[in-house]
Amino acid sequence: MKIAISQLEAYNQLASRGAKQAARSLSQMTGVRMRNETTGVSLVSESALENIFTGHRYVGVQVGLSGGISGETVLIFDPGSAGQLRRQLRSRGGESSLAGGPFAELGNIMIGGFIDGWANHLDTSVDITPPTYLEATGTRILPRLTKRNAAEHGAFLFESRLEAVSHDLSVPIYLIPEYCEFVKLLEGQPSGIAVPANKLTVFNGFASRSAARASEQIAQLTGLRTDVTVSQLRFLSFSDMSAEIGGGEYVSVVFELSGLPSGFFIAMFTESSAKRIAAAMTPGGGAVGDGMTEAAIEELGNIITSGFIDSWANTLQSSIEHTPPEFMRDTGSSVIRTVQQRLSGDQEYAFTVDTAIELGDQEAEAQLYVLPDTRELARALSALPAQPA
Repeated sequence: MKIAISQLEAYNQLASRGAKQAARSLSQMTGVRMRNETTGVSLVSESALENIFTGHRYVGVQVGLSGGISGETVLIFDPGSAGQLRRQLRSRGGESSLAGGPFAELGNIMIGGFIDGWANHLDTSVDITPPTYLEATGTRILPRLTKRNAAEHGAFLFESRLEAVSHDLSVPIYLIPEYCEFVKLLEGQPSGIAVPANKLTVFNGFASRSAARASEQIAQLTGLRTDVTVSQLRFLSFSDMSAEIGGGEYVSVVFELSGLPSGFFIAMFTESSAKRIAAAMTPGGGAVGDGMTEAAIEELGNIITSGFIDSWANTLQSSIEHTPPEFMRDTGSSVIRTVQQRLSGDQEYAFTVDTAIELGDQEAEAQLYVLPDTRELARALSALPAQPA
């Protein structure tokens, strides 16, 4: 079964529209003007789900689907944002408890809008059950089927971030469709760009292994304790990618990749992170100037990139080379836009392997992005031999 890239783009757009509808509903309920900042879809493994949904107590709304689409869909509120929403609702004389009420209503509105978009796109009818309000700790907030799917071949996770325009309120929300049903929806015309669903799972596994290897390499070079906080394969628009990274300034190194597939590798560091890493790589560990910082980040980027693409090439059974590092000191969004222009003039969406690595108790962090050319990635994955059952 193949996933059509055009269909994945369409459903990401439907999710984005659903998030905008949720933002409008949330604005009406709280009196705080909200907007949808980003929406993207990830293919997450069982371990990634464990990392995302840690031991916090979550609030969720679940509905069952039947008709043109069957399965279960759950909307989940981050525990911190749920607490903020509760306080905001209380300030407006709303319910004093998280139970039922506003959260079930908001969940029903967003999931209903999302499913309506699916049904219109497919020209079919979809029935949904009344919303079930949930409170649970960690992955217990997830349907059992979601966890089983993640263990077997991954789970599709739509993540939207709603931000208050003029208040300190951020609401990350997660929407998880049933895997097998969703993959059926993603099938498209044979002539379009398509990626085998089972091969995409293989590539997702590569992301985790490469992230762990990069973490080890950074630890060896800097002597700092490292921890991979997130590593996942995502599909999102370049505009959402730029918005997510934001307008803060980063010290970055960019590598252009050639082979099958071609693309770009980006390693991004905040200025303070870059200086701390450079100091750790410098004999004596003293203060470092801009020239030493640039040299250290380029060296580190070279080593990490080589490790990443070696693993990538082995996984895809291809040959991949990379250019010398291109040093950039610019906003994160500008770096992403520059890479998009060089990647392809008409590629609005991209698969990206993004990895966050914390160094030394969150005092420094590395953000790594692998951005392959979508057409070439589809070719490379399609050429992989069948995986054992």
